[in-house]
Amino acid sequence: MKIECLGAVAAMPQEIAPLLRRVRRFQKEKISGFNLYRFDCGSTRVALIESGMGPDHAALATAALIRSASPHVILNFGFCGGVLPGLTVGDLVLAERVFALAGGRLSEALTPPLPLTSPILESCRKRGLSSRRGSFITATGVVNKRALAQTLEGSIHEPVLEMESAAVFREAGKAGIEAVALRGVSDPAEEELGFDIAEICDSELNLSPWRLVLTLAKRPLLVPQLIRLARNSKVAGANLALGVELALLALSETQ
Repeated sequence: MKIECLGAVAAMPQEIAPLLRRVRRFQKEKISGFNLYRFDCGSTRVALIESGMGPDHAALATAALIRSASPHVILNFGFCGGVLPGLTVGDLVLAERVFALAGGRLSEALTPPLPLTSPILESCRKRGLSSRRGSFITATGVVNKRALAQTLEGSIHEPVLEMESAAVFREAGKAGIEAVALRGVSDPAEEELGFDIAEICDSELNLSPWRLVLTLAKRPLLVPQLIRLARNSKVAGANLALGVELALLALSETQ
């Protein structure tokens, strides 16, 4: 039986906008306080929810998506940061394992199903996208990559940091829905973020313009890094949008 509806979860407008430019035609609505975008990918309907940053927002948004759209599969996508040398800006990473990081300890979430991820990886590579499998580590804020790398076991392959995937997988698992995750590298391992999320976001992890301005006024040395990150995000966003489109097409053909 062909999939009737695919679900997708992404945290930020900057991660979603490049994809919407590719699909061109979409409908926007609000559900449970979240932005929801509906569009077609091939012959399959897609419901994409904008969760906001962090595991708590991702969990609530995924639950709302499941209630409103009843997706057969959920794709989580967005930006990520490399933990070990090797990944470069714009590389795509497809989750082969997903971990939650809390209190300095890792706990593993559900493993993405290989029959769903393999066609995605193949499609990305055929289109010339630098893509590989990796381990997603869901954090609740900015993490020092060098310190984290020293604690990781060798079995954790190509680790990347992000803030939502484990929560999306957890909620999907509760509903008996399979999930996959695809992310674009916006900051490689050597780029340690010089700020904490709390400095530029409100208590709900929404970007706060006045907090950002205040932080830059106090710490002007952050300006070059933020400019660089914005440039990197543009590269990562373009590659990710194509990768997500290919992923949705591959998932739509799942029987």
